[in-house]
Amino acid sequence: MSQILVNDLTFGYDGSSDNVFENVSFSIDTDWKLGFIGRNGKGKTTFLSVLMGRYSYSGTITASVGFSAFPCAVSKEQAQRPASEFLPELYPYCEEWRMICELSQLGETAEILYRPFNTLSHGERTKILLALLFSCGEQFRLIDEPTNHLDESSREKVKEYLTGKNGFILVSHDRDLLDACTDHVLVLNRKSIDVQNGNFSVWWENKQRRDSFAEAENEKHRKEIKKLRQAARQTAEWADRNERTKIGFDPVKENDRCISTRSYIGAKTKKMQSRVKQMEKRIDRNIARQEGLLSDIERVAELKLTPLVHHKKTIVDFRDFTVTYGSSDKPVFSPLTFSVQLGERVALHGTNGCGKSTLIKAVLSHSGYAREPVHFTEKGTCETASGLIISYIDQDTSRLRGSVASLCEERGLELSMLCTILRQLGTERSQLTKNMEDFSEGQKKKPLIAASLLTPAHLYIWDEPLNYIDVFSRMQIEELLKRYSPHHAFCGT
Repeated sequence: MSQILVNDLTFGYDGSSDNVFENVSFSIDTDWKLGFIGRNGKGKTTFLSVLMGRYSYSGTITASVGFSAFPCAVSKEQAQRPASEFLPELYPYCEEWRMICELSQLGETAEILYRPFNTLSHGERTKILLALLFSCGEQFRLIDEPTNHLDESSREKVKEYLTGKNGFILVSHDRDLLDACTDHVLVLNRKSIDVQNGNFSVWWENKQRRDSFAEAENEKHRKEIKKLRQAARQTAEWADRNERTKIGFDPVKENDRCISTRSYIGAKTKKMQSRVKQMEKRIDRNIARQEGLLSDIERVAELKLTPLVHHKKTIVDFRDFTVTYGSSDKPVFSPLTFSVQLGERVALHGTNGCGKSTLIKAVLSHSGYAREPVHFTEKGTCETASGLIISYIDQDTSRLRGSVASLCEERGLELSMLCTILRQLGTERSQLTKNMEDFSEGQKKKPLIAASLLTPAHLYIWDEPLNYIDVFSRMQIEELLKRYSPHHAFCGT
């Protein structure tokens, strides 16, 4: 067992006014199964890149082991070849028999190593790259979002596989995966960094306790500060009134007073003013203790929708519907017959490549919302209600360009409202002025989600909306779906 020591790490991207890390220090053991948690844009993937030596930084990182990362970059040229041919180019010391052993643990045979990489499913590609990662000898593994775009069965295989491994950092927003596969957590809070024993649920339970205590302490200090300020203000007023009586008096009404009384009044005033200063010092001490109490609290704001009510009960109807691509006679899925009614929430569930996104494209095409022509042939019937308004979240974020303001202008949305929802989803204010192409993948998803929530629609279609989204924003969206009393349907994969 050895340690990775991080001391006074400071890193910022060229041209950025904000540092991603500022004088960060912590240590981790190389045999830990470490979950890496934090809001989108906090620097999780950046930190993995720093460990891999891709960026220069100030401070020191000391490690007695090397690092290897998932996913590793596969070029377009390599992807046209079988993995067995180009894997030595990625890791020269990787032996094929080790790969085959690792793949068997992932429930795959060696056969997928000998097919062109670009013909494999997302799950098969992920399993090959994970097997490669753990076939490279004694390395500390850096694993970034291994379950994105995977179907449920592939997620389970990856979870089982990682449960039997150790010596890695796992960046993931999948709480089930973090609970099953990790025994420590490294957490990028809003203003600090935690390293704790236990999985995500253990950390989250402890955090909720700490947050409740911090809020209670903050409220106690706030009330005490209020009382002290009232008392200081009242004492200061008494001192001022008392001081004004030093000069001038009515000898008839105040026959017990003489000139020498002025010194007594001055001493009394000075004593009152001293008491005010003591109160002000107590106020400053309470404010100092109050500062930072709420800096790391994650407030999960309640999200809302603005649905429209359609005059028809059935808004989407499929009858013996299927599609084929190109010249193939083989349908993507068996003929489907079902409908989407008002008041329903529909989940599209199935393995990778079974046609979920194709079905969504068919609905968008028939409703006039398709961004580009469809390249499949339909059989059967797909009908959508006339005048159906759809709010759609695409899997693909590569089209996002320009600022958040330009997205609002393109979609006819109010900028202040969109920014409010983005802030509720944990987006930093400084991020709102940057171009969206410079966002992390999770940060790119949030403007799409915010725009969808802000768009009045009859039907909301969300295609894998939670990919790359941080755990706190996932909780918000899950709560929205749980408490939502729909006038329309959700379709999601």
